[in-house]
Amino acid sequence: MEMLISNEAAAWFKRELALKEGAYIRLFPRYSSGGGLHPGFSLGIANEPPGRQAVQTEQAGIVFYMEEQDLWYMEGYNLSIVYSEAEDDIEYVYVPEAAAGVLKE
Repeated sequence: MEMLISNEAAAWFKRELALKEGAYIRLFPRYSSGGGLHPGFSLGIANEPPGRQAVQTEQAGIVFYMEEQDLWYMEGYNLSIVYSEAEDDIEYVYVPEAAAGVLKE
């Protein structure tokens, strides 16, 4: 599993969560009525340091990661987080691992 965070998405996180360089963003599955990869779940975010990180990437001085126990949610997929100017929000783009090299900023 790979993660890619666009520069614009990282700037959104910094602005919306008042983050400073060196901050951590944990991505984790949570119960939700919204859609995601699995019915009844979506990705949540938390500003907290890692415990048992399994996957991480850094963008604009922010470390984005998922912990070992949360990887089931992304099984078979890579994740790209992009910024939607029209919505002034981030968007999760799930890319099948079979389409390796397709992640975009």
